[in-house]
Amino acid sequence: MKYARLTKEQFEELHQEFINFLATQSITADEWTNLKANKPEMAEMELDVFSDLIWEGVLGQAKYLEHISPSSIHLFSLNEDHMHLIGIKINNDMDVTTTEGFNWLRDNLMNDAVEFVQAKKSYTEDKNLDKFTLIEQGASITKGELYNYMFKLIN
Repeated sequence: MKYARLTKEQFEELHQEFINFLATQSITADEWTNLKANKPEMAEMELDVFSDLIWEGVLGQAKYLEHISPSSIHLFSLNEDHMHLIGIKINNDMDVTTTEGFNWLRDNLMNDAVEFVQAKKSYTEDKNLDKFTLIEQGASITKGELYNYMFKLIN
């Protein structure tokens, strides 16, 4: 498996897509039930292949990621051949994961306690795996509103 297996909840959400996937493998509902009961390792393999297919699609569509921790924000624009990062570090006791802390940041962007950095990083040979690694480290796929706001602000 290249990425991570989908959660039970994700499989439930993608129930119809999974049925369609099994159909492309020429696996009927009865055969799937039999596979789970008698060849669980084969059923596990089908779940893994489906999970990777879903991840490939999701990662291929992702345009922005963000990772917010108590004292920093990392905003990524996922361009065709590289990622662009806007990093924001808060050098005080404010926790930007709270409403109060985020509001403080919004109102104090030019405060000396706030540092901005920008960086550009080329992808490795596997662009989607680079994106997935950031997600595993806590980043979330977003629509890029915060990235675009900060990009306009600092450029």
